[in-house]
Amino acid sequence: MAKGHFGLIGLGVMGENLVLNAERNGFSSVVYNRTPQKTEEFLAGRGSGKQIEGAYSLQEFVDKLERPRRILMMIKAGQAIDDTIASISPYLEQGDLLIDGGNSLYSDTERRVAELESRSFGYIGMGVSGGAKGALEGPSMMPGGTRQAYEDIRSLVERMAAKVDDGPCVTYIGPGGSGHFVKTVHNGIEYGVEQILAEAYDMMKRGAGIEPAVMADVLGQWNSMEELSSYLVEITEVCLRTRDPESGGPLTELILDVAGQKGTGLWTVISALEMGVAVPTIYESVNARVLSSLQAERVKAESVLHGPGPMALDLGSPSDAMAPLRDACILSVMASYAQGIALLQEASRIHHYDLNIAAIAQIWKGGCIIRARLLQRIQDAYRQNGTLANLHQHVAIHLNDTHPAVAVPELMRLLCDEHGMDWDAAWAIASGVFSYTNHTLMPEALECWSLPLFERMLPRHLEIVYEINARFLAEVRSRFPGDEGRVARMSLIDENGERRVRMASLAVVASRKVNGVSALHSELMVQTLFSDFADLWPERFLNVTNGVT
Repeated sequence: MAKGHFGLIGLGVMGENLVLNAERNGFSSVVYNRTPQKTEEFLAGRGSGKQIEGAYSLQEFVDKLERPRRILMMIKAGQAIDDTIASISPYLEQGDLLIDGGNSLYSDTERRVAELESRSFGYIGMGVSGGAKGALEGPSMMPGGTRQAYEDIRSLVERMAAKVDDGPCVTYIGPGGSGHFVKTVHNGIEYGVEQILAEAYDMMKRGAGIEPAVMADVLGQWNSMEELSSYLVEITEVCLRTRDPESGGPLTELILDVAGQKGTGLWTVISALEMGVAVPTIYESVNARVLSSLQAERVKAESVLHGPGPMALDLGSPSDAMAPLRDACILSVMASYAQGIALLQEASRIHHYDLNIAAIAQIWKGGCIIRARLLQRIQDAYRQNGTLANLHQHVAIHLNDTHPAVAVPELMRLLCDEHGMDWDAAWAIASGVFSYTNHTLMPEALECWSLPLFERMLPRHLEIVYEINARFLAEVRSRFPGDEGRVARMSLIDENGERRVRMASLAVVASRKVNGVSALHSELMVQTLFSDFADLWPERFLNVTNGVT
């Protein structure tokens, strides 16, 4: 057998189904599981007769893959990922790519991307939604990391992904841990919608005395509407129609009222609190799961605390799809999506992810757990109603050398002074619009503008440069406390001799991506001229054809 196109580590249900998906789409594969018996069973069973080969050590696994190697890890998040990276790294070569397809904490992925890219390996943190069925037939995938790393797996993931009318349900999400962050928020939205449907069930049962089969009819009506038509409403209807094979009664009445969680809903809430975004629907859904886990305490309390019985509620009738309850659910579901999107936008601003909400809505329309017809409206709204807030999704300004860097304070002036935006919002746009090509490694050849000249000719622009510098140096001091030598080197203002503005440094600080004019130039640029900046933002520097970032 020729060397495999694609490697998989971890033969759980999701891993098995994803490798079968890849093989079905024309990618010969090599699989590895730390338990050899699992590998043998898979190859003798579901993997039999397919272009899938097994390996029983990591070295054998790596050796059986063509270069550059594309390796998907479908293993438990956390320490297991770090341990696997440490174990496989000695066998990898420059350009090889690792993909974490589990539900990792996005900040862990940020760290891993920076670490592996610094060692010339690619790293993608990719959220995968759709469950076991979606993994096999076509999931929604949310890959984040460097753009180059995504391009290396693009043909693979586009063929594996679910398909909707306007394309595959996968797109480049953004740098660092953005893919895993988007998947985390996806799961938070999912928690919210599931809790809404659970409460609708409870109100129909206890407030209106409706039987599960009738509830299923109501859910069927809801699923025919644009606002509520979704996978979660569809499977809720199926659950309500399902009967226990032993008793013949409704299965929902036999399910223990205890719900667990894997962490992503909690991470959504924690991130929202840290970023100052209100997500009350998602928060209450996580809180409800926590309360449900206290079943013993609830049962004991019920024997002591005797509150009022269920009240009759006017929820409408099954013939009109329980209209008041239905309308409340529509509003609540919209709120869950809106809260999740608001959190994505704030994370994009803080972490410079440059998230394209329309594209994210598009890839959520198929394959994933929160797929819904409502997402088409969301996609259309973000495509059609472009504002300055998403200017960076439609406009790119490339600084091809240092002299155009004055465009940075000019754009900030326009956004703040002419359009009345606050500084943080304006900077989020500006730093998403600009990119920069450096042409020289000689510090003396880099353009510097005299402060007195700047002040006479462009006084407002100089004020803006000072503000950019103050905020930037605060970030440097936070990351490298006590290192005032580094602060002086990185300052946008050269204080040695005649005070000058370092235009190249301004270009680096404002740009989402920085490149040289060749692979060697880009490498030396990071090692010498901009080494301090590369320490702060390693993901910002890359090598591409001159002028194309």
